[in-house]
Amino acid sequence: MSILRVDSLVKDFGGLRAVDGLSFEVEKGHVHALIGPNGSGKTTVLNLLSGVYTPTSGRLELEGTELGRWRPHRMVRSGMARTFQNIRLFREMTVIENVMVGCHAWTRAGLLGAVVGARREEAEIRARSHELLDRVGIADRADSLARNLPYGQQRLLELARALASRPRLLLLDEPAAGLNSDETEELSNVLRRLRAEGLTLLLVEHDMSIVIPLSDRVTVLNFGRKIAEGPPRQIQDDEAVIEAYLGRPDEQETA
Repeated sequence: MSILRVDSLVKDFGGLRAVDGLSFEVEKGHVHALIGPNGSGKTTVLNLLSGVYTPTSGRLELEGTELGRWRPHRMVRSGMARTFQNIRLFREMTVIENVMVGCHAWTRAGLLGAVVGARREEAEIRARSHELLDRVGIADRADSLARNLPYGQQRLLELARALASRPRLLLLDEPAAGLNSDETEELSNVLRRLRAEGLTLLLVEHDMSIVIPLSDRVTVLNFGRKIAEGPPRQIQDDEAVIEAYLGRPDEQETA
Protein backbone atom coordinates (compact mmCIF):
# COMPACT_ATOMS: atom_id res chain seq x y z
CA MET A 1 0.00 0.00 0.00
CA SER A 2 1.54 3.32 -1.07
CA ILE A 3 1.55 6.31 1.27
CA LEU A 4 2.95 8.71 -1.36
CA ARG A 5 2.25 8.80 -5.08
CA VAL A 6 4.15 11.10 -7.43
CA ASP A 7 2.73 11.18 -10.97
CA SER A 8 4.34 12.95 -13.95
CA LEU A 9 5.89 15.64 -11.75
CA VAL A 10 7.45 18.60 -13.59
CA LYS A 11 9.22 21.67 -12.24
CA ASP A 12 10.54 24.43 -14.48
CA PHE A 13 12.68 27.38 -13.41
CA GLY A 14 12.46 29.69 -16.40
CA GLY A 15 14.02 27.76 -19.28
CA LEU A 16 15.49 25.08 -17.00
CA ARG A 17 13.51 21.88 -16.39
CA ALA A 18 14.75 20.65 -12.99
CA VAL A 19 12.26 17.76 -12.68
CA ASP A 20 11.06 16.12 -15.86
CA GLY A 21 7.99 13.86 -15.73
CA LEU A 22 8.95 12.04 -12.55
CA SER A 23 6.70 9.25 -11.27
CA PHE A 24 7.23 6.93 -8.31
CA GLU A 25 5.41 5.55 -5.26
CA VAL A 26 6.55 5.14 -1.67
CA GLU A 27 5.17 2.13 0.16
CA LYS A 28 3.88 2.59 3.68
CA GLY A 29 6.40 1.54 6.33
CA HIS A 30 9.27 1.37 3.83
CA VAL A 31 12.47 3.35 3.35
CA HIS A 32 12.56 4.72 -0.19
CA ALA A 33 15.83 6.32 -1.29
CA LEU A 34 16.17 8.99 -3.96
CA ILE A 35 19.71 9.15 -5.32
CA GLY A 36 21.58 10.69 -8.24
CA PRO A 37 24.47 12.98 -9.16
CA ASN A 38 24.68 16.54 -7.85
CA GLY A 39 22.17 18.69 -9.70
CA SER A 40 19.95 15.76 -10.66
CA GLY A 41 16.87 17.27 -8.98
CA LYS A 42 16.70 15.34 -5.69
CA THR A 43 16.34 18.31 -3.34
CA THR A 44 13.98 19.99 -5.78
CA VAL A 45 11.71 16.95 -5.48
CA LEU A 46 11.73 17.25 -1.69
CA ASN A 47 10.96 20.96 -1.98
CA LEU A 48 7.99 20.14 -4.19
CA LEU A 49 6.74 17.46 -1.81
CA SER A 50 7.06 19.71 1.24
CA GLY A 51 5.39 22.74 -0.36
CA VAL A 52 8.49 24.93 -0.64
CA TYR A 53 8.07 24.90 -4.44
CA THR A 54 4.89 24.66 -6.48
CA PRO A 55 4.89 22.04 -9.27
CA THR A 56 4.70 23.26 -12.85
CA SER A 57 2.55 20.21 -13.55
CA GLY A 58 1.92 16.72 -12.26
CA ARG A 59 0.12 15.21 -9.30
CA LEU A 60 1.13 14.54 -5.68
CA GLU A 61 -0.95 12.33 -3.39
CA LEU A 62 -0.51 11.46 0.28
CA GLU A 63 -2.61 8.40 1.16
CA GLY A 64 -5.00 9.19 -1.67
CA THR A 65 -5.37 12.91 -0.88
CA GLU A 66 -4.15 15.24 -3.62
CA LEU A 67 -1.74 17.77 -2.16
CA GLY A 68 -2.20 20.28 -4.96
CA ARG A 69 -0.56 23.63 -4.22
CA TRP A 70 -0.44 23.31 -0.44
CA ARG A 71 2.01 25.48 1.49
CA PRO A 72 4.60 23.99 3.89
CA HIS A 73 2.55 24.41 7.10
CA ARG A 74 -0.35 22.53 5.54
CA MET A 75 1.98 19.78 4.31
CA VAL A 76 3.18 19.31 7.90
CA ARG A 77 -0.38 19.12 9.19
CA SER A 78 -1.18 16.57 6.49
CA GLY A 79 1.45 14.23 7.94
CA MET A 80 4.74 15.09 6.21
CA ALA A 81 7.84 16.46 7.91
CA ARG A 82 11.36 17.01 6.64
CA THR A 83 14.95 17.77 7.49
CA PHE A 84 17.29 19.91 5.39
CA GLN A 85 20.68 19.43 3.78
CA ASN A 86 21.83 22.60 5.53
CA ILE A 87 20.81 22.37 9.19
CA ARG A 88 18.08 24.85 10.16
CA LEU A 89 17.84 25.10 13.93
CA PHE A 90 16.85 27.89 16.29
CA ARG A 91 20.43 28.28 17.45
CA GLU A 92 19.77 30.63 20.39
CA MET A 93 17.03 28.38 21.82
CA THR A 94 17.67 25.33 23.94
CA VAL A 95 17.64 21.84 22.52
CA ILE A 96 14.30 20.98 24.10
CA GLU A 97 12.74 24.28 23.00
CA ASN A 98 13.66 23.43 19.40
CA VAL A 99 11.76 20.17 19.69
CA MET A 100 8.82 21.83 21.46
CA VAL A 101 8.44 24.18 18.50
CA GLY A 102 8.09 21.12 16.29
CA CYS A 103 5.04 20.09 18.31
CA HIS A 104 2.99 23.06 17.05
CA ALA A 105 1.47 20.96 14.24
CA TRP A 106 -0.71 19.06 16.70
CA THR A 107 -1.14 21.48 19.60
CA ARG A 108 -4.26 23.56 19.87
CA ALA A 109 -2.30 26.63 20.90
CA GLY A 110 -0.15 26.81 17.76
CA LEU A 111 3.50 27.84 17.39
CA LEU A 112 3.76 30.46 20.15
CA GLY A 113 1.86 28.34 22.63
CA ALA A 114 4.16 25.41 21.94
CA VAL A 115 6.95 27.35 23.65
CA VAL A 116 5.57 29.93 26.09
CA GLY A 117 1.87 29.40 26.69
CA ALA A 118 -1.00 26.94 26.86
CA ARG A 119 -0.30 25.60 30.33
CA ARG A 120 -2.70 22.71 29.89
CA GLU A 121 -0.61 21.41 27.00
CA GLU A 122 2.82 22.47 28.20
CA ALA A 123 3.49 19.38 30.33
CA GLU A 124 2.49 17.06 27.47
CA ILE A 125 4.64 18.98 25.00
CA ARG A 126 7.69 18.93 27.27
CA ALA A 127 7.30 15.21 28.04
CA ARG A 128 6.90 14.41 24.35
CA SER A 129 9.99 16.47 23.52
CA HIS A 130 12.11 14.68 26.14
CA GLU A 131 10.92 11.34 24.76
CA LEU A 132 12.01 12.31 21.24
CA LEU A 133 15.40 13.54 22.43
CA ASP A 134 15.85 10.20 24.16
CA ARG A 135 14.91 8.36 20.96
CA VAL A 136 17.70 10.08 19.04
CA GLY A 137 20.19 9.80 21.90
CA ILE A 138 20.66 13.40 23.04
CA ALA A 139 18.28 13.73 26.01
CA ASP A 140 21.22 14.66 28.24
CA ARG A 141 21.66 17.88 26.19
CA ALA A 142 18.05 19.05 26.57
CA ASP A 143 18.94 22.31 28.34
CA SER A 144 21.97 23.18 26.19
CA LEU A 145 21.74 25.89 23.56
CA ALA A 146 21.32 24.35 20.12
CA ARG A 147 24.35 26.25 18.82
CA ASN A 148 26.57 24.54 21.40
CA LEU A 149 25.87 21.02 20.17
CA PRO A 150 28.50 19.18 18.10
CA TYR A 151 27.58 19.01 14.43
CA GLY A 152 26.45 15.37 14.55
CA GLN A 153 24.12 16.08 17.48
CA GLN A 154 22.68 19.09 15.64
CA ARG A 155 21.69 16.65 12.89
CA LEU A 156 19.98 14.44 15.47
CA LEU A 157 18.21 17.46 16.97
CA GLU A 158 16.81 18.44 13.59
CA LEU A 159 15.55 14.88 13.21
CA ALA A 160 13.90 14.99 16.65
CA ARG A 161 12.22 18.30 15.79
CA ALA A 162 10.82 16.82 12.57
CA LEU A 163 9.51 13.81 14.49
CA ALA A 164 7.78 16.16 16.94
CA SER A 165 5.11 16.96 14.34
CA ARG A 166 4.02 13.28 14.41
CA PRO A 167 4.61 12.61 10.70
CA ARG A 168 3.40 9.60 8.77
CA LEU A 169 6.07 10.31 6.14
CA LEU A 170 9.48 11.77 6.93
CA LEU A 171 11.55 13.40 4.18
CA LEU A 172 15.30 13.37 4.85
CA ASP A 173 17.57 15.57 2.73
CA GLU A 174 21.13 14.19 3.01
CA PRO A 175 20.99 13.60 6.77
CA ALA A 176 24.55 12.21 6.82
CA ALA A 177 26.12 15.21 5.08
CA GLY A 178 29.20 16.36 6.99
CA LEU A 179 29.14 13.50 9.51
CA ASN A 180 32.18 11.42 10.41
CA SER A 181 32.03 7.62 10.38
CA ASP A 182 30.96 7.28 14.04
CA GLU A 183 28.24 9.92 13.64
CA THR A 184 27.04 8.26 10.44
CA GLU A 185 26.74 4.92 12.22
CA GLU A 186 24.81 6.56 15.07
CA LEU A 187 22.42 8.17 12.58
CA SER A 188 21.97 4.88 10.73
CA ASN A 189 21.01 3.17 13.98
CA VAL A 190 18.39 5.84 14.71
CA LEU A 191 16.92 5.52 11.21
CA ARG A 192 16.77 1.72 11.54
CA ARG A 193 14.81 2.11 14.77
CA LEU A 194 12.38 4.51 13.14
CA ARG A 195 11.87 2.07 10.29
CA ALA A 196 11.29 -0.76 12.76
CA GLU A 197 8.64 1.38 14.45
CA GLY A 198 6.79 1.61 11.14
CA LEU A 199 7.62 5.17 10.10
CA THR A 200 7.89 5.71 6.33
CA LEU A 201 11.08 7.45 5.17
CA LEU A 202 11.92 9.12 1.86
CA LEU A 203 15.69 9.45 1.95
CA VAL A 204 17.89 11.64 -0.27
CA GLU A 205 21.46 10.59 0.41
CA HIS A 206 24.86 10.25 -1.30
CA ASP A 207 26.34 7.84 1.24
CA MET A 208 25.72 4.37 -0.14
CA SER A 209 26.74 2.82 3.19
CA ILE A 210 23.42 4.17 4.49
CA VAL A 211 21.30 3.76 1.36
CA ILE A 212 22.07 0.13 0.49
CA PRO A 213 21.46 -1.58 3.85
CA LEU A 214 18.60 0.69 4.95
CA SER A 215 16.45 1.11 1.83
CA ASP A 216 13.68 -1.12 0.54
CA ARG A 217 13.58 0.60 -2.84
CA VAL A 218 15.72 3.13 -4.67
CA THR A 219 14.80 5.65 -7.37
CA VAL A 220 17.68 7.11 -9.37
CA LEU A 221 17.53 10.54 -11.00
CA ASN A 222 19.71 12.13 -13.65
CA PHE A 223 18.99 15.57 -15.10
CA GLY A 224 15.58 15.51 -13.41
CA ARG A 225 14.50 12.22 -14.99
CA LYS A 226 14.13 8.78 -13.48
CA ILE A 227 16.71 6.47 -15.03
CA ALA A 228 16.24 3.43 -12.78
CA GLU A 229 14.20 2.09 -9.89
CA GLY A 230 14.25 -1.09 -7.86
CA PRO A 231 15.73 -2.86 -4.82
CA PRO A 232 19.16 -1.53 -3.73
CA ARG A 233 21.17 -4.53 -4.94
CA GLN A 234 19.53 -4.37 -8.35
CA ILE A 235 20.30 -0.66 -8.61
CA GLN A 236 23.97 -1.31 -7.87
CA ASP A 237 24.20 -3.49 -10.99
CA ASP A 238 22.15 -1.26 -13.30
CA GLU A 239 24.27 -0.11 -16.24
CA ALA A 240 22.56 3.28 -16.55
CA VAL A 241 23.11 3.99 -12.86
CA ILE A 242 26.75 2.92 -13.00
CA GLU A 243 27.32 5.17 -16.00
CA ALA A 244 25.55 8.21 -14.54
CA TYR A 245 26.31 7.99 -10.86
CA LEU A 246 27.97 5.11 -9.05
CA GLY A 247 30.91 4.57 -11.37
CA ARG A 248 32.75 1.32 -12.03
CA PRO A 249 35.20 -0.06 -9.47
CA ASP A 250 38.17 0.44 -11.82
CA GLU A 251 37.08 4.03 -12.49
CA GLN A 252 36.74 4.72 -8.76
CA GLU A 253 40.24 3.39 -8.11
CA THR A 254 41.83 5.65 -10.71
CA ALA A 255 39.71 8.74 -9.98
